[in-house]
Amino acid sequence: MITRKRLAAGVCGLLAAMTVALLPTPAAADEPEAKSPPKVELTLDVSGSMRARDIDGQSRMAAAKQAFNEVLDAVPDDVQLGIRTLGANYRGEDRKTGCKDTRQLYPVGPLDRTEAKTAVATLAPTGWTPIGPALLGAADDLKGGDATRRIVLITDGEDTCAPLDPCQVARDIAAKGIHLTVDTLGLLPNAKTRNQLSCIAEATGGTYTSVQHTKELRDRVHQLVDRAAHPVVTPEATEGAQQCADAPKLKAGLYSDREKFAEHRWYRVDVRPGQELRASVSIAADRAVNKDYGVLLRASTVHGREIVRGAEAGDGRTDVISSGLRYPKAPLASSDDTDKPATETVCLQVSNSFSAPASVKTDPGLPVELTVDLVDGPSDASDAAFFGLGHGWWFLGAMVLTGLVAGLLWGWISRWRVTVWRTN
Repeated sequence: MITRKRLAAGVCGLLAAMTVALLPTPAAADEPEAKSPPKVELTLDVSGSMRARDIDGQSRMAAAKQAFNEVLDAVPDDVQLGIRTLGANYRGEDRKTGCKDTRQLYPVGPLDRTEAKTAVATLAPTGWTPIGPALLGAADDLKGGDATRRIVLITDGEDTCAPLDPCQVARDIAAKGIHLTVDTLGLLPNAKTRNQLSCIAEATGGTYTSVQHTKELRDRVHQLVDRAAHPVVTPEATEGAQQCADAPKLKAGLYSDREKFAEHRWYRVDVRPGQELRASVSIAADRAVNKDYGVLLRASTVHGREIVRGAEAGDGRTDVISSGLRYPKAPLASSDDTDKPATETVCLQVSNSFSAPASVKTDPGLPVELTVDLVDGPSDASDAAFFGLGHGWWFLGAMVLTGLVAGLLWGWISRWRVTVWRTN
């Protein structure tokens, strides 16, 4: 009897297991969404000046081809890579036609190394240097998706297609909030080329590198492609408002925005009892500005009462100026406070005092990076925020009290010394 019961139980268990195995599994719902692969477009100057033979005994074009072949061999499998040229096709003297001479040599996508190398091998120094149109074309090649996007521009000279200013083109690309970074490499650059390429890189948060040798070119391009495969945190694009009531509500994270010269922008953050708000802002001078400038980060209530502020001033010695603040919100004192609002809306105001010469374009605005963090509030008396020093008033009171005690002590010591001197 016991054996029959065990046999029946075993059969039931087997049928149940088979039924479960045949049912559709919800694993797809539990799996994290696949991230889009990073995209990189190598943008190479193939203008006539690339014929110059001054890099390790070979032409600039030959050095670029050698570096490209070695970089293509080392591109990570998860990177989608493309190649764009400028000045590679038109040999004539017509400026209007020459300034349109940019095309995609190899489409952005999974890399076929043999096909890409074959395409690069066909290049020969030819025409003009339309950097601005090439940047617009590369940005269009990389559009779509939320992956890391990077343009690596390699040139030996400045743009020859003004008035389309490549630096302004880079600012316009950055102002779209698509987080496309342009890194620039100058082959034996002169001062004008250096300034222009630095401006392009700074406008998009990229880097500029001066290259003198083939190995330097290869190593730097490889480093930038590899950086695209292992990106840092990408800021989330947002747009501050002209007043707190209309401001976007931010959570903990990293945000980017654009702010006009001498503008005020507002954002909102909800802070729960027992939390501490930590915020910082950085504004970059991505173009020529007047020397004296500053940035203000101010926290206030929705009714306009200031809670705490952070400010910093500069004098033209740095391209980025930053400031920050901390605001600890006290925890609920007792269960009697449960009828009070659970969160407090804090208004964050970001202001700048940048100005620029009349010849400098102020549109689009300056790049802003705002960091918001919400952590458990301080409970240790050794933490300055625990005493409210972040509000400023406690700090001022502590300074006054310290000065008073020091003055009294010094006065007492002075009188004692005079008394001893008279006695002796």
